[in-house]
Amino acid sequence: MYTPHTYRTGAGAYARVGVESSAMSASPHQLIVMLFDGAKTAIGMARHHMASGDVQAKGNAITKAINIVDNGLRASLDVQAAGPEGASLVANLTALYVYIAQRLLQANLRNDPAALDEAEGLLDNIASAWREIGAERAPKAEQ
Repeated sequence: MYTPHTYRTGAGAYARVGVESSAMSASPHQLIVMLFDGAKTAIGMARHHMASGDVQAKGNAITKAINIVDNGLRASLDVQAAGPEGASLVANLTALYVYIAQRLLQANLRNDPAALDEAEGLLDNIASAWREIGAERAPKAEQ
């Protein structure tokens, strides 16, 4: 009646509903945090698949991470919202996201775990700064 595939499929559907529910109720700041978390998870899966020699799964995981960086994080940058004082920060973040996507692509092409580590480390640095901003803003929003 139920196979191991059924359990994996059901668990995956349950996880997707949880993520979708979280995204629906998240603030814009929390959505960006979720993108960072998703990229980190995808890079971790790529590292696992690289080590086990599963080329297709590794490629899929790296593609997911690149899509999150390019179509999520980089696409969310807004020069107009940043204003003149934030324009250079947006330009620097854009260049950094392009670099991270290139390193992920190189990791895939060269089967290079060090490139995955570098991309993940850079994303972790940005994510930690983003989380600190959220922690500073949260008490002000509650007052």
